[in-house]
Amino acid sequence: MPLTARPIAAPLPGQATAEAVSETPYIERGTSAFLRTNIAFFCAGIATFALLYCVQPLMPVFSAEFGVSPAVSSLSLSLPTAAMAVCMLVASAVSEAVGRKPVMLVSVFASATITIACALMPGWDQFLMLRALQGVLLSGLPAVAMAFIAEEVHPRSSGYAMGLYISGSAMGGMMGRVLTGVLMEWGGWRLAIGGIGVLGLMAAVVFWRCLPPSRHFVARPLAMRGLAANFAFHLRDGGLRWLFLEGFLLMGSFVTLYNYIGYRLLAEPFSLSHAVVGLIFTVYLVGIGSSTLVGGMADRFGRRRLLWVMLLAMLGGLSLMSIDSLPFIVTGIALITFCFFGAHSLASSWVGRRARMARAQASSLYLFSYYMGSSIVGAVGGLAWSAAGWQGVTWLVGGCLLLALLGGIRLAWLKPLPAL
Repeated sequence: MPLTARPIAAPLPGQATAEAVSETPYIERGTSAFLRTNIAFFCAGIATFALLYCVQPLMPVFSAEFGVSPAVSSLSLSLPTAAMAVCMLVASAVSEAVGRKPVMLVSVFASATITIACALMPGWDQFLMLRALQGVLLSGLPAVAMAFIAEEVHPRSSGYAMGLYISGSAMGGMMGRVLTGVLMEWGGWRLAIGGIGVLGLMAAVVFWRCLPPSRHFVARPLAMRGLAANFAFHLRDGGLRWLFLEGFLLMGSFVTLYNYIGYRLLAEPFSLSHAVVGLIFTVYLVGIGSSTLVGGMADRFGRRRLLWVMLLAMLGGLSLMSIDSLPFIVTGIALITFCFFGAHSLASSWVGRRARMARAQASSLYLFSYYMGSSIVGAVGGLAWSAAGWQGVTWLVGGCLLLALLGGIRLAWLKPLPAL
């Protein structure tokens, strides 16, 4: 498909016209601009997901510190992910009017600052309010990053750039969990969260200094009516609805396991320290490369064949985690992490191929479902833990994965849509 500028309304002051955009070269691999762009988004991915997930290994600490149940403690993650899911639906549209880079800069700097403020909150209610606000602000980066890369990076180099951003996101998710556990042992949960906030600010500065300005962005009016029409169009497609459900169930299952494994490993018969529990999360590393590996396998074997295989393997990993043996538990976590990232890459890329128009809005709906799964299933997992311990968590996650497996089998029999 040829690279053409979008017909657009008059630009904002200081922004390019459509004619100028069509003559501006794209960022390509091998150039200094490409290197700076990749460094910027790698750091942005680290910042965003470290700031979001840093509370996960601290949930048992919150239960003890504030006298709240595991379900209430999980709100420290469920509230910001829910807020982020909702706001991502409109954040990309807002960036169409005010610009990509400004939205992303505000997102990273403000959310890092709020994380530091969270470490100073005296009460649980104030802490949760700031975490919810943080979710609103965090939505600006993942919602806009894909659009920036698609606009500014040449198509033959954009896949590599996107892969590095996703790798940074996975690295951030791991660092947020591991460093928090280590810092918790040194100076308590306030030092842990404050330290992650400082890390986020440092990454935000690198992002600001390295990210090139938009050269192909042309402002367009904020049109919420058209946005709603695009959402409605995608929701009428049964195949996309199944894919959105897959995102909900995948992320819900994955986050629930990570939310409550800390409670299990800190208690008898394991009685591990917070630092050791945090180090167990280094199995997250296996997920960093799995999306690329499974994506390549999909080109060879097809998404229809691979998605249900990944889900079946996740059920196998869940079975390993039910055994009261640390090696089996760690192996199960690693298998689930590998297959989760692989299945997520299959489902998210399938959304882009299935959507026949307004693909950005289709991706937004998938991400909305994805993060709402984290919020809703993650919170329900606390009730399952309180009711039946790890067995309750296993039954909940197992039910989600079985439903996702049925969806994967249903998707394997879907017929391609006719062209518009």
